[in-house]
Amino acid sequence: MKHQKFELTAAGLRWIALGCMLLDHIWGTLVPGNDWMTYLGRIAFPIFAFQISEGYLHTRDFRRYHRRIALFALLSEIPFDLMMFQTPFYPFHQNVMLTLWLGLLCIHVIDRVRKKAISAPLGCLQLLGLFLLGYVTFPDYGLLGVLNVVIFYLLRGFPGAKLAQLAAMIAIHVFGFQGRAFIFSLLGCSVEIPVQAFALCSLIPIWLYHGKKGTQSRFLSYFSYAFYPLHMLVLYVLQVL
Repeated sequence: MKHQKFELTAAGLRWIALGCMLLDHIWGTLVPGNDWMTYLGRIAFPIFAFQISEGYLHTRDFRRYHRRIALFALLSEIPFDLMMFQTPFYPFHQNVMLTLWLGLLCIHVIDRVRKKAISAPLGCLQLLGLFLLGYVTFPDYGLLGVLNVVIFYLLRGFPGAKLAQLAAMIAIHVFGFQGRAFIFSLLGCSVEIPVQAFALCSLIPIWLYHGKKGTQSRFLSYFSYAFYPLHMLVLYVLQVL
């Protein structure tokens, strides 16, 4: 009897990312002592970045796709500022949808250069402008987050793609980000590991994905976008209460 190989669908990936993100935001707002929640939360962003690159490759209407992400980036800003900074306007840190939108625009520029729709010098100028925009608008995960989207796009179908993805993720999430760390002790030796290193675990579900959509509907698609601003509003209200 032939054993069926376990595979994750695009829908399954999305729910994993949303669940991990929710745990991370609950940790950051209501129960900060439960660090395991933020460890799992590190898994969310790379999955979202991967799905942006996959979404670009499979969308039939790029303009509609990027407008949808831009719209939810705009709608999410006030809920993000309320949840994170308890103010409806905080100009020095923007929500992660902006990061994903900038990454989407970057891979679109790269794709246009590849197809010779624009010249390489013009493409480089456009990418420089997008990176500059990512720098001055302070999106969540910053330029490294934008680069994470680009990396997944460039390494798709690349020979030795999994090894290359792992190397890129180590460079971005272990050495690129500065922040909290935890001490791991084994046999009397202590090693300090960045919390962001848990993002490498996202590669396990990403590698289990093999292109199938899974359960899809217009309602579920828009709910997955709307979940981002809505859950932040709920968490803000719970903080106030």
